[in-house]
Amino acid sequence: MISKWYELKPHAIKIRKGGSSIRKIEKLLKIPRSTLSGWFKNIKLTKNQKTKLDKNLKIALSKARKKAVLWHNSQKEKRMQEASNQAEAVLSRIKVNNKDIIETALAFLYLGEGTKTQATSMGNANPLILRFFIAAIKQIHKDARLAKCELHLRSDQKELKEIEYWSKELGIAKENFSFVKDKRIIKSKTYLDYHGVCVVRFTSVAIQRRLVFLSQKFCNIITATDP
Repeated sequence: MISKWYELKPHAIKIRKGGSSIRKIEKLLKIPRSTLSGWFKNIKLTKNQKTKLDKNLKIALSKARKKAVLWHNSQKEKRMQEASNQAEAVLSRIKVNNKDIIETALAFLYLGEGTKTQATSMGNANPLILRFFIAAIKQIHKDARLAKCELHLRSDQKELKEIEYWSKELGIAKENFSFVKDKRIIKSKTYLDYHGVCVVRFTSVAIQRRLVFLSQKFCNIITATDP
């Protein structure tokens, strides 16, 4: 039985010998790939034709990757926006200025990131986390006093530059900073957006004890009621 595309066979073969891929011919002539494969099975492509096919394939793959990246980025942007909206919805249902909520949030941050030694201190490379740490403690404990902040820097970082950075980020005077440098020989150059780890200390150890007990007791309540 002669297929309805048979009259296009000579044209399809000509295009194939010109170095076009089966996929491209399928799309161009609207002929099923299975039919084209049967027509082309005995066609021997020259070296130049194969080279052209390989080149076209690489171009097509490059375009496909670019499209995939654009699609992935657009989907990621949608997911990020959805997560942001969900976060906003949660915040709209709670009183973020309630001191008990602030202290509970602070307690859990401290449980994960704070030191458990003879000080109320926290070290982090993220200024936002430390700004929250400082602001939350000052809201809850009006008499809390900051001790010196300590910077832990890699050996290729400039002390004064990083002190200036952290002073600006945290709103703390430069003279309140000291630094410790890693004495090991670095194997790679430090990224420009990395400013070391800043350790912020408050003089009262009582704050630390209160935060640790609060977070632990809260965890015990939740885990005890977990079905």
